[in-house]
Amino acid sequence: MQFLRPAWALTAAAVCFLLLLLLHSQILREGQLVAGTCEIVTLDRDSSQPRRTIARQTARCACKKEQIAGTTRARPACVDVRIITSRQWCEMTPCLEDEGCNLLVNQSGWTCTQPGGRVKTTTVS
Repeated sequence: MQFLRPAWALTAAAVCFLLLLLLHSQILREGQLVAGTCEIVTLDRDSSQPRRTIARQTARCACKKEQIAGTTRARPACVDVRIITSRQWCEMTPCLEDEGCNLLVNQSGWTCTQPGGRVKTTTVS
């Protein structure tokens, strides 16, 4: 009987400790991204001008070493840092599959041209 009381107390303390560890790891996991992934945080659209829509988005990325936030297939993605430093934007495949990519003359961004002729221009700031 003398050994049962401390054993139960020790067991209860161990269970509490394990529950605290589980809760702590769950709190840390929420809000964290898997390495190499991105998510859109904000997306603003301005259609006040006729025949023109200006869209601004903010993304949050957890990129691996030698990667940086970029765009792939019109979605935020982690891309090779060399693409950003060389300003060769089309190498990160920013346009959708049926669109053509062209660099802007001053390399400040790119255009995605759809088969019907519609052009989407993206500039990097």
